[in-house]
Amino acid sequence: MSKDLINKILITLGFIFLYRLLAYVPVPGVNIDVVKEFFDSNANNALGLVNMFSGNAVERLSIISLGIMPYITASIIMELLAATFPALGKMKKERDGMQKYMQIIRYTTIVITLIQSIGVSVGLNSLTGQSGQGAISIDMNTFIAVSAISMLTGTMLLMWIGEQITQKGIGNGISLIIFAGIVSAIPSAIGGTIDLVNNGQMNFLTVIAILVIIMATVGAIIYVELGERRVPVSYSRKVMMQNQNKRIMNYIPIKVNLSGVIPAIFASAILMFPATVLQGSQNKYLVMIADYLNPSSYTFNLFMFLFVVFFAFFYASITFNAKDISENLKKQGGFIPGVRPGASTAEFLNEVASRLTFWGAIYMGLISTVPWLIVKAMGVPFYFGGVAVLIVVQVAIDTMRKIEAQQYTNKYQTLSAVGL
Repeated sequence: MSKDLINKILITLGFIFLYRLLAYVPVPGVNIDVVKEFFDSNANNALGLVNMFSGNAVERLSIISLGIMPYITASIIMELLAATFPALGKMKKERDGMQKYMQIIRYTTIVITLIQSIGVSVGLNSLTGQSGQGAISIDMNTFIAVSAISMLTGTMLLMWIGEQITQKGIGNGISLIIFAGIVSAIPSAIGGTIDLVNNGQMNFLTVIAILVIIMATVGAIIYVELGERRVPVSYSRKVMMQNQNKRIMNYIPIKVNLSGVIPAIFASAILMFPATVLQGSQNKYLVMIADYLNPSSYTFNLFMFLFVVFFAFFYASITFNAKDISENLKKQGGFIPGVRPGASTAEFLNEVASRLTFWGAIYMGLISTVPWLIVKAMGVPFYFGGVAVLIVVQVAIDTMRKIEAQQYTNKYQTLSAVGL
C-alpha cells in the first residue's frame, strides 16, 4: 500500500473511532439506567432496531441517539423532489447547483432532527423505571431545550464525520457510519446468544442453523453484488489508432444491483420513523398500527420487501443514465455491435438495466426478509433480519473495491513516473 492510501485508511478509522466515542456521551439530565432498562425490555421491536442501527447509542441516550437517520430522511425527501421537479433535478447535476442542493439537505436535516429530538424528550417525561424513578432528573422545559441542542449537535457532528470520510478517507462516509454502528453490536449479540444457550432458552443446534443462514446470506449477497452484465463496445479504427498506447475498455459493465446499499437504508429509515413515534402512544388504534410496524411482525417485513423493491428501481433510475452513456460513446467513436449510436443505444441500455434491476430488486427484497422468516419459523427469541447483514456486506464490498481502485491508481502513477 502507498503512504497516501494508508493515510486515508487511518483517517477513516480515526473518524469511526470518534463516532464510537460520541455514542458514550449522554444527553445531560437523563437517568441512563432507566432508559437502558426500558430498551432492554423493547429489544425485539422497532426501538430495538433503531438501537441496533445507532450502535446502541439510543439505550445510553447519547447525543448521537438519532444517528444519521435524519440526514438519510432529508436525502430521501430531496431525491423524491428532484425526480418530481425538473428544475431541482437540473440544479443537482450542476456543480454550483449541487452545493446548494446539499445545503438544502443540511437545513432539512436540522428541522427533522429538532422535531425528533423534541418528540423523544417529551416521550421520556412519562418513562419510569421499575423502582418508580423517572428518566429525567431536571426541569422538563430545561431538558427539552438541552436535549434538542445536544441531539442536533450530535447529528450535525455525524453528518460532518460522514462528509470527511467521503472526502478524505476511503468509502462512503454515511454508509460506513451505519456499518460501524451495526458491527459494534456484534460482540453483545454473541454474548447474548451464549447466555441463551447456557440458560437453556436456545438449542446449540439452533445456533449452528443460524450461523448457516448467516453464511448463506453473506454468500448470496457477495455472489450477486459481484455479478454484472458486460455490454460489448467497439471503437472505430481511427480511435483505436489514436489510442493504441492507451487501454480502452471494450465493454460497459452494468451491475445486477445498480442501487447498492441505499434501498435497504432508505426502507429501514422510513419504516422505523413511524414505528418509533407511535411506540409510546396509548391510543388503541395507534397501538395497533405500532404492532403492525413491529420488526417481528409479518406486515413490517412485507412493507420492507415492497419499499426495498421500490427504492431499488427508483435509485437505479437516478444513478444509471443511459442517455449520457450513449452520448459519451458517440463522442468517443464507440458503438454497441448491432445497435445504432444515439437514441437506439440509450434505449438498448435502458432495457438491459431495467431487466437487471428487476432481478436485483427482487434479490434485495428477499435478502431483507427471508432470513427473518426462516429464523422466525425456528422459534428464535430475538430479532434477526437480513437488512443488517445486507448493509454490512455491501459496505464492506464497496470499501474493498475503493481500496483496490486506489491501489491500481497508485500503480499506474508509479509506472507513468518511471516511464517519464
